[in-house]
Amino acid sequence: MNARGLVLFPGAGSDAQHSALVAIEHAVAPLPTLRVDFPYRLAGKKFPDKASVLIECAKSAVREFAKQLQCSTNQLVIGGRSMGGRMCTMAASDEVDPLEVLGVACIGYPLHPPKKPDQLRTEHFGNLQSPLLFISGTRDEFGTPEELELAWKLLPNRPTVQMIEKGRHELRGADAQVADFVAQWLQNL
Repeated sequence: MNARGLVLFPGAGSDAQHSALVAIEHAVAPLPTLRVDFPYRLAGKKFPDKASVLIECAKSAVREFAKQLQCSTNQLVIGGRSMGGRMCTMAASDEVDPLEVLGVACIGYPLHPPKKPDQLRTEHFGNLQSPLLFISGTRDEFGTPEELELAWKLLPNRPTVQMIEKGRHELRGADAQVADFVAQWLQNL
């Protein structure tokens, strides 16, 4: 494994204590792992900040963790659940100040809002150079396997994909499976 550390971010409706993030941390141990709460969560708010604030939070948390580990950010893997994973892809693909990382893991990437398949969240996909892992449920209301397959064609490089049969967006009950997928992918980076 080439990764020196892993930084994980939660989805919009949860925090850094989310069971999937904890399971991933345990699965990749002893790899140093940092689970990060976004500013709105720390302030006790339920609704996420603007994307620019979330992206800046991701960048600063990853850069600070790299300093603590005495490595560069391109030796770290980042990722998260739903919105957390999306913000990681946006930080890594930023045209002005991209966050250079070893890889990005997206668990339940929110391709579009539920029942709004025309509102795709892929405008930045063409700039994503890092190796990518996408873990999704086959019944995810934020992006069907077919919709995701089309979106992945926008990426410069084919991502690693793991589908969880009958899984919905929250992937309830699949924490161990998700954690195993992330740990296996990290071994091959």
